[in-house]
Amino acid sequence: MEKIRTRFAADVDATHALPEYPRPQLVREGWMNLNGLYEYAITPSGAECPNTYEGTILVPYCIESALSGVERPLRPEERLWYHRTFTLEESFRGKRVLLHFGAVDWQCKVWINGQLAGTHTGGYCPFHFDITDLLRENENDLTVCVYDPTDEGWQQRGKQVLKTHGFWYTATSGIWQTVWLEAVDPYYIQQVKAVPDIDRGLFTLHTKLSCEDGYQLTLRVFDGEAEILSREISTLAEIELPNAKLWSPESPFLYDLRLELSTGGAVRDAVRTYVGMRKCSIGKDAQGIPRLMLNNKPYFQRGLLDQGYWCESLLTPPTDEAMIYDIETAKRLGFNMLRKHIKVEPARWYYHCDRLGMLVWQDMISGGAYIGDWTAGVLPNLGIKVKDNDYKRFSRGEKKAREDYRRELFEMIDALESFPSIYCWVPFNEGWGQFDAKQIGEEVKQRDPSRIVDHASGWYDQGGGELNSMHKYVLPIHLPKLDQRPFALTEFGGYSRIIDGHVWNRKKCFGYRMFANEAKLSKAYRRLLEKQVIPLIPKGLSATVYTQVSDVENEVNGIMTYDRAVVKLEESAVRALNAKMTY
Repeated sequence: MEKIRTRFAADVDATHALPEYPRPQLVREGWMNLNGLYEYAITPSGAECPNTYEGTILVPYCIESALSGVERPLRPEERLWYHRTFTLEESFRGKRVLLHFGAVDWQCKVWINGQLAGTHTGGYCPFHFDITDLLRENENDLTVCVYDPTDEGWQQRGKQVLKTHGFWYTATSGIWQTVWLEAVDPYYIQQVKAVPDIDRGLFTLHTKLSCEDGYQLTLRVFDGEAEILSREISTLAEIELPNAKLWSPESPFLYDLRLELSTGGAVRDAVRTYVGMRKCSIGKDAQGIPRLMLNNKPYFQRGLLDQGYWCESLLTPPTDEAMIYDIETAKRLGFNMLRKHIKVEPARWYYHCDRLGMLVWQDMISGGAYIGDWTAGVLPNLGIKVKDNDYKRFSRGEKKAREDYRRELFEMIDALESFPSIYCWVPFNEGWGQFDAKQIGEEVKQRDPSRIVDHASGWYDQGGGELNSMHKYVLPIHLPKLDQRPFALTEFGGYSRIIDGHVWNRKKCFGYRMFANEAKLSKAYRRLLEKQVIPLIPKGLSATVYTQVSDVENEVNGIMTYDRAVVKLEESAVRALNAKMTY
């Protein structure tokens, strides 16, 4: 295995690892970043908190990653322990103190000064604990214990495995997103969600407070530096924006919002957020063909599959600039959508999509055991449909596993639904852990009517959701039998090229079709799009997702190498073809 790195790895500073404010949709002044060097230990599963530690680990990079400084796997029979001390800044005095974790994979327990602060299950969503009553005046101890069985468990884990091969990747265990402290008044703004309605020229602002009455909530809306509205509002308020500037990838305009909470004439809290005025919907074009719409107009979506893996840090982006680079590269090449594949990113990734202008299709994380090559590969290519209430066939026989999937699915939606860039929710992919997809797709739509739902991306369409969603690799791409749903080619391509010095493992490179150089790969890419894909657009094709943004470990089918050092196709050819992919 080659020790390749992105150029961003050199910018990681152990004293300032991922220092940016981690929650850009609810910004508050009083906070402390707790990323940095922690003590760590690995113990057998039944062991108590260790008295001594093995060394240091750089948080928030997972223990398996090179940037963590440890780079070793966590076995299912082991527990991973973290420890550090912290002293509150003076501005925290007299405040409630919240301890936030961006994500910890998979189950964790958290202690402050030897007292249990809380537990959490689920590897991809943010959570927090109020630790005020556990704190000491000066130095405080933070201890975290993590259990992660990876592919020996039934939990949601995506493509993580203990032994990598093909398109199965190195596990991410433990803390892998920012850890931080927040100071709040006992009366504070807990949550803000803005839902745009461009047809009515307004957005609805849902605000959750820690107090139920006796408060005043004031909203100010800004267009750039200009304040265009200031008024007192309730926790459920419709805010009119006549002649609003609409958000789109071509014009990603965001209105800045500032909220202030007062009680008894005193300001208790102030936060900043934003809203993008846009609409995701389905309609028919002038020829009566069902189409995906943006802001009430047919809008062809040219996407890339985006796994969000990094050679030095796995699921954790090494820096904020690294996230921006992937998004800006996709835009430069003419793509207007990224399908975030079986991963939840840190909140700042979605914020950058919001401000830079990139639509997002968000996958839920797959779980359960692998469904086997017969179900996963043979039956779909024979056109054989299978009902997904056969739970054992889809490795979802355990009821608790299905219940946990539902819990984490809606936890993910709750965490992400405020980002205007998100266009589509994707509950299931290629049958992995799929069950009751039609019903779950309906539940997702009921929970969030403002987005499109692709209930079963790829193979085992149950006739629900809102998309006719097809994957096609190697075999020719043909127009399927259309129904009243828009047709989307939600995975295709995967054309591969090995560039020595820029691959993870030269002996185990995996790809669907290999090409020797840039010219041959670009020629094949051009032929695929011009002969098989672009001709389908006037017949009903509404979106495409090419595989993929970058190589990932053994996979070498990226537009870029895994280290993001080389764009493997001719950029001008990709841009020219994307320019043709429109209505």
